[in-house]
Amino acid sequence: MDAVPAPHPDPLPRGAAAPTWRSLLDEAPSRAAPALALGVELRQREPYSARSWAPRRVEAVTPRALAASQVDLTLGIRPLVRSDRTGEWIKGDASWNAVRRPGAPYDPAHARWFSDLARIALGARSLGPYADPGEWIRLDAVESPLLWPQLRAAAATGIPIIATAKHQEVVVAASAVATVDIAPDGDGLRLRARVLVDGAPIEYAAVRAIGDHGLYAAAIDADPIVITIAPAELPSAAAALLPLTDGLAVPAQERAEFLRDAVPRLRRRATVTAAAGIRLPAQTDPVAVVTTEFGRDDVVDVRIEWSYPGLPRLPFAADGDRDRDVDAEAGVRAALEHAWGAALDVPFSGSVRLRGVDTAEFAGRVLPAWQELDGVRIEGDAPPRTYRELTGSPSVALTTVESSDPDWFDLGIIVTIDGRPIPFTPLFRALTLGRRKLLLADGAYFSLRHPALDRLKELIDEAAGMDEWETGPRVSRYQVAWWAEFEDLADQSDAAVAWRAFADGMRAETGVPARAAPGAIRATLRPYQQAGFEWLAFLWRHRLGGILADDMGLGKTLQLLTLMAHVREAGEQRPILVVAPTSVLPTWSAEAARFAPELTVRVVDRTATASGTRVTGNGPDVVLTSYAVLRLDEDDFAAVDWALVVLDEAQFAKNPKTRLHRALARLRADVVIAATGTPLENSLTDLWALLSLTSPGLFPSARRFREEYVTPIEQGKVPENVEGGPYRAARLARLRRRIRPLVLRRTKELVAPELPEKQEQQLRIGLDPAHRALYEKTLQRERQKVLGLLDDLDRTRVIVFRSLTLLRLMSLAPVLVDAKHAHIGSAKLDALLERVAEIVAEGHRVLVFSQFTSFLQLAAERLDAAGIRHAYLDGATRRRAAVIEGFRSGDAAAFLISLKAGGFGLTLTEADYVFLLDPWWNPAAEAQAVDRAHRIGQDRRVLVYRLIAADTIEEKVMALQQRKARLFHSVVDDDAMFAQALTAEDIRGLLE
Repeated sequence: MDAVPAPHPDPLPRGAAAPTWRSLLDEAPSRAAPALALGVELRQREPYSARSWAPRRVEAVTPRALAASQVDLTLGIRPLVRSDRTGEWIKGDASWNAVRRPGAPYDPAHARWFSDLARIALGARSLGPYADPGEWIRLDAVESPLLWPQLRAAAATGIPIIATAKHQEVVVAASAVATVDIAPDGDGLRLRARVLVDGAPIEYAAVRAIGDHGLYAAAIDADPIVITIAPAELPSAAAALLPLTDGLAVPAQERAEFLRDAVPRLRRRATVTAAAGIRLPAQTDPVAVVTTEFGRDDVVDVRIEWSYPGLPRLPFAADGDRDRDVDAEAGVRAALEHAWGAALDVPFSGSVRLRGVDTAEFAGRVLPAWQELDGVRIEGDAPPRTYRELTGSPSVALTTVESSDPDWFDLGIIVTIDGRPIPFTPLFRALTLGRRKLLLADGAYFSLRHPALDRLKELIDEAAGMDEWETGPRVSRYQVAWWAEFEDLADQSDAAVAWRAFADGMRAETGVPARAAPGAIRATLRPYQQAGFEWLAFLWRHRLGGILADDMGLGKTLQLLTLMAHVREAGEQRPILVVAPTSVLPTWSAEAARFAPELTVRVVDRTATASGTRVTGNGPDVVLTSYAVLRLDEDDFAAVDWALVVLDEAQFAKNPKTRLHRALARLRADVVIAATGTPLENSLTDLWALLSLTSPGLFPSARRFREEYVTPIEQGKVPENVEGGPYRAARLARLRRRIRPLVLRRTKELVAPELPEKQEQQLRIGLDPAHRALYEKTLQRERQKVLGLLDDLDRTRVIVFRSLTLLRLMSLAPVLVDAKHAHIGSAKLDALLERVAEIVAEGHRVLVFSQFTSFLQLAAERLDAAGIRHAYLDGATRRRAAVIEGFRSGDAAAFLISLKAGGFGLTLTEADYVFLLDPWWNPAAEAQAVDRAHRIGQDRRVLVYRLIAADTIEEKVMALQQRKARLFHSVVDDDAMFAQALTAEDIRGLLE
């Protein structure tokens, strides 16, 4: 093993002998280092003379000079060293810098003590180890209370504390206290500081403060002058009186005011004593003054302030004011808070606005309890009406009444409490929204958390997923225990009232103002993106929600991140919530890091049960979660007060019957923005569902929306109501006018003319004879089955759609319906393979879409057999991001994608050919699939092929697609209406 070289010894001083082991045992005594003492001197500046311009000298005060004047006093300290000749303590060569200098020739323990004392005394004025404090350090200005333990440590260190002047002595006492003393002065009063040192009063002495933590007293008419130094309780009021030899006079005419108003305040700042014959007022506790302002619509503003004699009202929250009695306030605050918490779930504070049932609880329970408390005074308005709580047990009765429809009953619900019937609509709405209590129109209110109402709540929850939702408030005789639909609150709802208030506030607006993008955004917005941000900021300023319905690939995420940065820049501290499909969460996280790195983002992709962490309003700027997690943890998300909620790919929330939609409706937020390229997929009810989340109250009644818009626009039954009819046209124009300020829609063709050309072609593929025969046989069988079910479609919807799906699968490949037909091939797959092979040979790349994963897998097998490399993605793919990146950067020529997995969140401009293997019910979904390739970043022409099985149900699907596409175009795309700048007329349309 290699030897470790010995370290080089430090060089010795020239001429010094090298040490040996014997030197470790030498006991030769070292020369004693000089000791130090702390010199204390009471000093005074010489009197001012108008005949002399020289600076006034400061010298040690003499007994005669102190008796003559107690002004301009100061107490100085400095180090002293003992004289070798006389043995007396002298200044010598000891100075503050000398004793602090490393290697100083003084006793090391003494030098350290003086160095620490200098740091304590100088504080922030000490600019470094050699900052020169001068000959003397003034104790009067020492701010740190660490001075006293340092002085106490002097004796243990062997450092005497002595007076430097001949006629002075110094004493360090254990403690002192200064109080305010009130004595008579003729008909007036005189205030002086009364000082006790170690329990004994100090008489006939000049007393001065040391910082705010100590004092020194110098005896007058004494020789020598005894200087007493002590740590002290030194209230500011007493400290202000110390240098005033004659104290402060209170004139006779101000005596009563002083005793009434000033003495209580002085008592909270210092101990106050009074001479015999002076009667001090009784100490008064603070009073909490509760001011109530009741307004219309069951609203009350509650404000609490503290009242002290002689003071203006003080805020309810503690603020460190010396005039406040913190302990007394705490007792009253606890009593107020206890009564509040027993009745209300609203956080308790000194200023709050209550609404609805909270106002009733406050007026009926909290206010009477507060009126009984000591130290509380109620001021302000009385409640405009009497609120009373119904405490009886609810009685629930269900009745059925025969209707004219066979096999159906009308359903009646009768709820009574304390003998009075409860109105149907507000009760069911409150139960649906999970309200805690319900306030009725006459001021009565009651709890909804009662076992008797639990079953009714269960019926409502169960009914939300039933197909009978669209049939009105009826149930089948086969489902009597279920409730299908309850009537909404229409124009009397809270949402409708709030909406009218918002809209009224916009009357003065003439359009969307220009606004600079926030500096936190690391991107240059395209002109249409800048316009989109300004529109979003306009909605935010007015606390309105809306739908950002831009085409896929136009940067909706960037526009929304710009809005979020703007919200934070405006000072909003509450968190922002973004809800998106699970597969899009990584994209959102990456885009936020790229474009808005200053925003802190927390990704919540697991439930609280799985992660062990609950969602709260504290922490990040943006909380990013999935629709699935929000649905499962809806209570946690509903409990947070969100500044803004963004629903990305909002078509996921288009069904108001689902638990997801109800969970989103429960979120508490100032503004909700839905982002989707397809705000209308199947019906106008999709649009209503999104607007009910973003702009609740615009169309508060689902029933009226169906009657006024859905039926005349989608389901024309009379000539003037069909497509192109005048009545339908008028209703369509009215709908577009109402929603225009709240929907922003730009297409790629309108705002991105640089996009390359897109060509679309429909390929009709004839079935092989064996395939055709099997399809016709299946068609006849399913036709008979379906025609017998259509009279009662509400009950048989699932069976009907199963038959339609069976026919669609048969159009693609018989083996998808029954494995025994595996010998019958698929003409579509033959056509696909022929074209893909040709395209790939020319160096192009291809996207292949199907909504049936089983058919997509057949296509993958055919490509494998032909030796064509491909990537595959469906809803079951676990490593989605890796698969996508593999296609982008790899050599796979084709990418097979299912509708569920590839309908959103993908940018695949590496491909310039798109094949749609089967038509989808929803034309918007097809357009989204094509947009995976035809979007910003694509620099080649995109060719789209739709493969349609000739003379099959697929042609019927295409006809349905066209009808839906016309509906979408007429409502949100026609003439690019929703991409134009808002005008005053548009905004006034909100008020219709």
